[in-house]
Amino acid sequence: MNLPTKITMSRIVAIVLMVLGLFILYVIKLVNPSFTTILLGNSGINLVFFILFIFFLIASYTDHLDGHLARKNNQVTALGKFLDPVADKLLINSMVIFLAAPAVFASYIPGAEGVAHFSVWCAIILVARDIVVDALRFIAAEKGVVIAANIFGKLKTVLEMVAICFVLLNGWPFNYFDYNWPVRISDIFVYLATLTSVISGVIYVYQNRKVLKESK
Repeated sequence: MNLPTKITMSRIVAIVLMVLGLFILYVIKLVNPSFTTILLGNSGINLVFFILFIFFLIASYTDHLDGHLARKNNQVTALGKFLDPVADKLLINSMVIFLAAPAVFASYIPGAEGVAHFSVWCAIILVARDIVVDALRFIAAEKGVVIAANIFGKLKTVLEMVAICFVLLNGWPFNYFDYNWPVRISDIFVYLATLTSVISGVIYVYQNRKVLKESK
């Protein structure tokens, strides 16, 4: 196993640890209903979410690092090609699902009902789009066709990561003035990520519609 693949594996391990830590906190809250975590001053940022933010930033950077090293050192492997998109989907979709309902999954957060979160409908669309595109790639691979990422797909990933960061930080620093706005800054990025996701998904399906046809 080369270095880029090890970096990818470390990202998967980090994701598992993040989810496990969140689950442990959830269980603690069930056992001890009075359990809460602390806020960082008057920023509106919760300590747990801030730690998640740090982990997420590091994991997102390793997504760039492993691909860069693999191409630079000519260490692109079949295992790396398989694990990299898996790690990406685990990282982003697990956070999207978690942040879609912080009042449910993170009830230990003070005022969890009022913190920034992902729209449930946006979360469903984002996850569903990934499932459709991955299924399309699988069918294409069986027919020897490689589906390359388009610009909208890359933009969608960047916007998702930015949106997740803003939600984890509860909209900071914009939360000091956008509470009077009809839509938060964090919500705007969530909607932009969702719109870009839908556009990229439609483009993927349209450009590769031939792989869905049965060969005669």
